[in-house]
Formats: sequence, C-alpha cells, structure tokens
Amino acid sequence: MKDMFAALEALTDRDPGWRDVAAASLGDLLRGTALDTDTARLVVGRLVSLAVNEPITRVRESALNAVSEAVNHHSLHLDLVEPLAAAMPTMEPELLGHAIYILGATHAPKALPMVESFLEHPDRDVREEACLAAAEITASNPARERPEHPDPAPRQPP
Repeated sequence: MKDMFAALEALTDRDPGWRDVAAASLGDLLRGTALDTDTARLVVGRLVSLAVNEPITRVRESALNAVSEAVNHHSLHLDLVEPLAAAMPTMEPELLGHAIYILGATHAPKALPMVESFLEHPDRDVREEACLAAAEITASNPARERPEHPDPAPRQPP
C-alpha cells in the first residue's frame, strides 16, 4: 500500500517523467489482484483525472493503459470513467482507442452514444475500436437493439 500511496502522490509531480512512471506503476498494481475493488476505483479515479488534464501525450497514454488494466480485473461504473468522454476530442488516435475501450468495458448503455460518435472517425483503428465497443455494450444489454456491427472477438486493450 505504501507504494500505491507514493505513486498516487507522484501523479501530481511537476516532472512528467515521474507522472508517467507513477501511472505505469499503478497500472501494474491494477493488473494484479493486490487491490480490492474500492481501492482500485480510487486509483482509477485519479488516473482518469490525469488522463483528462495531462498535457503530455505519453503520460496520458500511461494513465489510460493503467485504467485499461483495471477494467480487465474490476467492474467499473461509467460514472467513474465518463470524464474521459469530454477529453476525447483532444486525444490522438492511439489514446482514443484506449478511451473507447474503457467506455465500452463498462457495458453501460449510456456509453453507447459516446463510442458510436467515433464510428465515422477518419482513423481506421479508432473506427474499429468504436465498433467493437458498441458491440460489447449492446451484447451486454440484450434489451437494446443491436447495431449493425460484427460480433466482437474476446477483447484486449488496444
């Protein structure tokens, strides 16, 4: 836990290199089973804030990678990661893929319009990730009408 608190504190360091290392370290913690769900949600909230507010691309990417690790091991509510949607217009295609994956992994019907807005994105990888995320959301919510997307294979973070 001491390492986790040190990494959380380093997320606000003036040096982007330390912020980057801290986000990657938190991703390592989220990848395993060291954190309970409540602690993981606390860490994810801080990482989402970093991904939204961080000006340095590599730090944003580390934060999004770490959150992607969390969605693979913990159930996260859309409310926790929804701030990513506001930052998505400022993201490079590589970052968009991670954010779309994270939103889709919530399986929340409210996330569907957030990911569907990228189905016509100029970048092919972003369009594909949006298609997969939309399919994942609709598959998890059978009462909703399925969009015309191929059935997704088991998902891995982008």
